[in-house]
Amino acid sequence: MGLKRLAQDLWFRTWWTYPSGGPPWIEIPYHVFNLFEGAVWTLLSALVLRRYLRHRRSAVELAYALAFFTFGLTDFREAYSLQSWLILAKGANLLALFWLRSFVIRRYYPESKLF
Repeated sequence: MGLKRLAQDLWFRTWWTYPSGGPPWIEIPYHVFNLFEGAVWTLLSALVLRRYLRHRRSAVELAYALAFFTFGLTDFREAYSLQSWLILAKGANLLALFWLRSFVIRRYYPESKLF
């Protein structure tokens, strides 16, 4: 039973839902912040896509824009519910974002420091 419980916690456990009935002074800001954060990641995705469409230096930029977009989607999901699988997906997405950013910036836009 211990291994089944571990697998349940590592993949399927729900850590938080909105509203969970807890103190609203924590839930409401957490919810609003995640919605705002999702919008910011989506905006960054659009900026990277726009840069790609303007310069077309590498198709890797499409993956970079998609990584920003999917990271934004995870924040929209987190605004309503946080499960273990979502935490793992966000971690994998974040690693992909860091790698794609370093690759694209270093190789195609060394003068850029923002995105």
